[in-house]
Amino acid sequence: MKEALFFEKLSNNKVKCTLCPHNCIISDGNRGVCRVRINNKGVLYSEVYDKISSISNDPIEKKPLYHFYPGRNILSVGSVGCNLQCEFCQNWEISQTSVSDYHYIRNISSEEILQLALKDKNNIGIAYTYNEPIVWFEFMQEIAKIAKKKNLKNVMVTNGYINRKPLEMILPYIDAFSIDLKAFTEDFYKKITSSHLQPVKDNLKFLSKRNKHIELTNLVIPTLNDDVEVFEDMVKWIANELGENTVLHISRYFPMYQLKIESTPVDKLLELFEIAKKHLNYVYLGNASINDGENTICNNCGKTVIIRQRYLVQTNGIDKMGKCKYCGNKVVMV
Repeated sequence: MKEALFFEKLSNNKVKCTLCPHNCIISDGNRGVCRVRINNKGVLYSEVYDKISSISNDPIEKKPLYHFYPGRNILSVGSVGCNLQCEFCQNWEISQTSVSDYHYIRNISSEEILQLALKDKNNIGIAYTYNEPIVWFEFMQEIAKIAKKKNLKNVMVTNGYINRKPLEMILPYIDAFSIDLKAFTEDFYKKITSSHLQPVKDNLKFLSKRNKHIELTNLVIPTLNDDVEVFEDMVKWIANELGENTVLHISRYFPMYQLKIESTPVDKLLELFEIAKKHLNYVYLGNASINDGENTICNNCGKTVIIRQRYLVQTNGIDKMGKCKYCGNKVVMV
């Protein structure tokens, strides 16, 4: 275990965790909402320091990131725990558990992770993903610091539910964020994820103002967050607050974990896809094989510059600077 970076000592050996907006008040011997930060005699510790559940060399598109070094690989690392309790979680086996309850956890050092990332010549860096990286903040930060020294990129795949001070601390080391904007109503966040919407919106605006690369994913769940008017409000907010070039991935839901609602109809995805394209320049469809749903089309000249068939990526329309070969418009980061 490692002493946590963000907590306050209270009376009677209680502590207040200040890592995320839950601000859990934790009694001695107990854990916070995330299940991996424990109070031991008035000191908060991370139980997931140097512990991982998953590690794999993935296509960057799998994060999903389509405008950040397309066609390259990234070493993806995950641990256990999460500060949200999404009823539809796709990785619930590792997110909704603790170190003691997950039997496949293994120890690894930050240096070992760095060396694995350096082995693959097509690898651009390290992605903190699979479960929520915020809850293993101390280990993520340690890895990200040494990765930066080797000119590797760092990517957070996150729910964005973090307090401002820790976000500011990690910001210098993270090059791109893939953030789940799970819905655009407080009711959904409260009932379905046991969290709140406003902190995520605030963090998105904060990151945007600091010119960080952001791509958003919205998993569309029938009857819960697929209202056309609310969706268009969300897309307008993204365009106005984060910019029209903000990348949005509209993803198809399939029944998972505690949620048994039927899968998102393809027609609904296509309807939302067309709405989003009225306000944003780069919109994609995930978890569904739909023509042009994954391809990148230059917003200036209308030419298809990147063709994707799942994780097979052809970047023939992009030059070495990430610009469209047809008109010179900047499209992606390379």
